Amino acid sequence: MNPFRSLSFRAQFLLGLAACVALLGYAFYVQFQLGIQPCPFCIFQRLCFAALGMVFLLGALHDPRAPGARKAWSVLAVIAAGAGAGYAGRHSWVQLNPPELPSCGPGLNFIVEQHSWLGAAREVLLATGDCSNIDWTFLGLSMPMWVLAWFVGLGLWALHAGFRRRGKHRFHR
Repeated sequence: MNPFRSLSFRAQFLLGLAACVALLGYAFYVQFQLGIQPCPFCIFQRLCFAALGMVFLLGALHDPRAPGARKAWSVLAVIAAGAGAGYAGRHSWVQLNPPELPSCGPGLNFIVEQHSWLGAAREVLLATGDCSNIDWTFLGLSMPMWVLAWFVGLGLWALHAGFRRRGKHRFHR
């Protein structure tokens, strides 16, 4: 029996929010307690987790009854998860195919000052060097690989919450 089958939309979105908060908390623990500094890719992945968490929070607070509204919240969550998965996927690719340049370039603050946020996003996608360092692994996967898995999982979780059939007459013949 699936224990998640009976969860309401609100409960599913609150669990998604809890996962985002826990993942962000762990990222800050790794930075401030373990001393592993984030690269620009990591910063954008954190921003995407924050955006995804915000969608989960707002969707849970709204707790729509109309299937169309639940689907809309679900699609918003998938967009945030997709953006994060894009950054994490690119970061993983950079780690698996390290460039020959010595560093990622200037820090994120400098990039934003020079290019705006949109330009900074483009610059981060072109990052090289330090972003390829693998400072942390678990079960043979680097942090960006795990982050990618979490974004995919949370995106699927949001789709399940928004698109699953609800009600007494769940099974029609």
